[in-house]
Amino acid sequence: MTTARLHTDPRSLDQARRTIDAVSAAFSTKVVGQQNLRESLLIGLAAGGHVLIESVPGLAKTTAARVIAEAVAGGFGRIQCTPDLLPSDIIGTQVYEAATNSFVTQLGPVHTNIVLLDEINRSSAKTQSAMLEAMEERQTTIAGTVYPMPEPFLVVATQNPVDQEGTYPLSEAQTDRFMLKDVVAYPSVTEEVEMIHRMDAGRYDRGRPSAPVVGLDDVRALQRVVRQVHLDPALVRYASELVAVSRDPQRFLPPKLARLVEYGASPRATIAFCRAARALAVLSGRGHVIPDDIAALAHRVLRHRLVLGFEAAAAGITAEAVIDAILHSVRVP
Repeated sequence: MTTARLHTDPRSLDQARRTIDAVSAAFSTKVVGQQNLRESLLIGLAAGGHVLIESVPGLAKTTAARVIAEAVAGGFGRIQCTPDLLPSDIIGTQVYEAATNSFVTQLGPVHTNIVLLDEINRSSAKTQSAMLEAMEERQTTIAGTVYPMPEPFLVVATQNPVDQEGTYPLSEAQTDRFMLKDVVAYPSVTEEVEMIHRMDAGRYDRGRPSAPVVGLDDVRALQRVVRQVHLDPALVRYASELVAVSRDPQRFLPPKLARLVEYGASPRATIAFCRAARALAVLSGRGHVIPDDIAALAHRVLRHRLVLGFEAAAAGITAEAVIDAILHSVRVP
């Protein structure tokens, strides 16, 4: 691999790092622990990608998304997904006004900087598809008129893996729009005790929102710096080879695992690797990507893009086990 060159201006990189540190500190004041979740949300914010979170209820997912929005002085919208939720409840609709004898467009809650789709798998497929244009094209279309999304724009969606009754599994087209998928675990005893202490101190009172620590212009500047981070062609190939193994597991993985993989990841996975790795490099204070950045993102980039057969569930083999095998099968540059 050739020596990495710093393409970003050092002063811009320092400013980007200060922005990251400020938002990260604001996150830590309200959310105890959950370092992986913090990192995933910061990567999504810096790289302009969306994040899917899987966990049981009560693990501060809503709080985390709201704190990020408050820290960057951005708009925040929360959409509780239910089976009777309509696409117009998300993107908006036209309302007739008798006073003017005309229709007026009312934009839905998705038209804001950070959107939380709570329990996205409880909404119908038709409603889920209403988010595709917003997430991919950064716009919505209402009555033939296109309404661009504000920048920055981050969708944080959650799903509950426990109670699957009355849910609608996300399609591959929907999950592929998420740059990362994070799985949030229970806090430790120490972290849970600290949560109670902060609650008793009034930190979570409704009348005490987090004060903004940066502005939206700072986030946009951060995103520009991330796009300038140097990514060596050898690392692009490394990411592409990881994705390629998921598509042709019979050639590279042990037969026991290979036969469990029905479908591999699309080219969006390689794009996600490259964009997220650049953001992770900035989080680490670097202007260039290293192989460890790619490897550290493998689970979050691939776990929701691998489609495993029913035999995997029967054998207790998870997507994470397959991803570990994929990492071992590709030479690190």
